[in-house]
Amino acid sequence: MNIILFLIVLAVLVLVHEFGHFIVAKKSGIRVDEFGLGFPPKIWSIKKGETTYSLNAIPFGGFVKIFGENPNEESISGPDSSRSFVKKPKHIQAAVLVAGIVFNLLFAWLLISISFLFGVTVSSTDYARYGERLQDPHIVVTMVQKGAPAEKAGLKAGDTILAVTTMAKAGPAGLNIEVEQVKKTISESLSKPISVLYSREGKTMSAEMTATTSLLAGKYAVGIAMENVGMLQLPIHLAIWEGGRLTIHAIGAVTVGLFDFVRNVVTGKADFSTVSGPIGIVGLVGDAARIGITHLLTFTAFISINLAIINLIPFPALDGGRLMFVAIEAIIRRPIKHSIANALNMIGFALLMLLMIIVTYKDIAKIVGN
Repeated sequence: MNIILFLIVLAVLVLVHEFGHFIVAKKSGIRVDEFGLGFPPKIWSIKKGETTYSLNAIPFGGFVKIFGENPNEESISGPDSSRSFVKKPKHIQAAVLVAGIVFNLLFAWLLISISFLFGVTVSSTDYARYGERLQDPHIVVTMVQKGAPAEKAGLKAGDTILAVTTMAKAGPAGLNIEVEQVKKTISESLSKPISVLYSREGKTMSAEMTATTSLLAGKYAVGIAMENVGMLQLPIHLAIWEGGRLTIHAIGAVTVGLFDFVRNVVTGKADFSTVSGPIGIVGLVGDAARIGITHLLTFTAFISINLAIINLIPFPALDGGRLMFVAIEAIIRRPIKHSIANALNMIGFALLMLLMIIVTYKDIAKIVGN
């Protein structure tokens, strides 16, 4: 089921991205030869007008075959060259290339806005301005430190803390407790056992642990990060507004994170275990779906934003790399030799596939290790 969900999410995001390229190219008078979902070999196809629409066997991606995007003699000097991508003004070329990125970002905004419209779990601190609109207040575990007492006791990110009790005293209980109350109970537990009552996927569970001072100097801790959260449902105008704000925030966060990762790849310090490929994302999509439809929508929006930002990287084979070629041609006022551009794009694609293989291998290694 998780695999099916993942393939549906991937297909929708690719469809949105490639439709951006497709519609802007069409509206700009550029010939579009094929709109494909997945990569060949081809399973099914139909031709309408001058464009072939195809479904392909390898589901991880998709493409739009735009006449002249990979220049050759036909697109440069052939009988239909006036409708070639390479023959269009630079601003039109740039618009076609950036359209997929823009459509992914707009789609993310739409999904997040829908989540706010139907109700989504948010930080009570970040959205305190909505007051009584915040319903079902509770504490959620956002991170469990590896090797810490909490991890050894079985706590996981996403668990809801219901009660905390120590041998010294009973701690707070219920769905209206605050993070600071839980922290205080843990810090005052000294070296006495702590009992944590929590819920996971609708099931109430308990865990026993003992706080330690080895995690925070001079303070007793069990190695978890927590957040006060609540369910926020907004009317459509506020849902659109908050959807836009959260989309912009996510774009900034993804950009910073991706920049740091690329920098670490270049310097040889990248930790690929922190990156999820297709296999890792399958599990994450399943987790989001189990929590609820709005969580799946927001997770899909986050993937859409990642797809947009990654494609903006000025690397051959990505939209950003093609934009870089267009910018260079605009500056030097002459086209880059199509043989050079095509070779660089092929090399770039091969390197991206190699990166995908490495990340997928790491995904499998994590599953085997667990």
